[in-house]
Amino acid sequence: MKLHWGTGIVLAFIGFIGFILFFVVRMSIETHSNHELVTADYYKKELEYQTEINAQNNASEKNAELWVTKVTDGLKIVFPKDMNPENIQGTVSFYRPSNKHLDFDLPVSLSNSYLLIPDKRLLDGRWDIAVAWEYNEEQYLHKEKITY
Repeated sequence: MKLHWGTGIVLAFIGFIGFILFFVVRMSIETHSNHELVTADYYKKELEYQTEINAQNNASEKNAELWVTKVTDGLKIVFPKDMNPENIQGTVSFYRPSNKHLDFDLPVSLSNSYLLIPDKRLLDGRWDIAVAWEYNEEQYLHKEKITY
C-alpha cells in the first residue's frame, strides 16, 4: 500500500493533537503540579486592597517606617522610637512563595521597641513579610521581601 501525501498530513495532525491532549490530561490529573491561588480568599483580599494602600501611605506620611534586619538570634523588626511599645498591636505575616505550608502569622506584643522572630522559625530562602499594626487607632502597614 502506497501512502499518499494527504494521508501523511492527516496522520501528522492526528498525532500532534493526540500528543497535546495527552499532556493536557496528564497535567490536569497529576497531584504534584499545584494550581492553587496564592490565598484561598483571593477575591475578598482584592476588595480590601485599598485599606492596605491607605495603611502603607499612613506609615510613610507619618514617618512610621520599620527596619527589618537579620541578627544572630533571628529576624529583628524595629518599630519607630516615638511610638509607645505597649500601645502597638497587630500581626506579622510571613509568606513563603515556594511552600504555603511554611506560612505563619505572629501577633505583635512588645515590651521593647523591637520584635525578635527566632531563627528556628525561618528557613533559608525568600520570604514576603507584611507587618500590620495599629497605634492610637490608626492603621499602619509595612511590606518587605527578604532573603533569609
